[in-house]
Amino acid sequence: MKPWLKRTFVGLFGASALLGGVAACSHSHYGHGGWQSMGPQDAAKFKARAADKVADKLDLDAAQKAKLTALLDRLHEQRTALHGTTDPRADVQSLMKDATFDRWHAQDLVNAKLNALREKSPQVIAALGDFYDSLRPEQQQRVREFLQRSHRWGHHG
Repeated sequence: MKPWLKRTFVGLFGASALLGGVAACSHSHYGHGGWQSMGPQDAAKFKARAADKVADKLDLDAAQKAKLTALLDRLHEQRTALHGTTDPRADVQSLMKDATFDRWHAQDLVNAKLNALREKSPQVIAALGDFYDSLRPEQQQRVREFLQRSHRWGHHG
């Protein structure tokens, strides 16, 4: 695999793991819909709380926390773009409303998700890179240790 492609995948999965860890640590009580089901004020509170938790765990300074907040914003934008404006459950149900599976519509749905990912990924990668590069070596090591520990199934530590 080409080095730049490998770094891209590692960056995307690292960002996903970081956001997943933030979400897992925050123990949101807003329901199961995540950021999509929250109003703007609740989403802002969730993001601020998540940023505070990560900032405390990594001992971030103000500039690093600003970069973390920018990363969380980019991840939220990408997640919103991936989710789209329609109900995913209704989209899948519409594929199976007739006697045959609607393959063309299914491919259109996949293509829309891939386009959203392609459009938003450069900003996510840049924000993740800016955040990670701003960390001191010991903070970077803590992030790497977190990612190493959290790859195991069922581990919430």
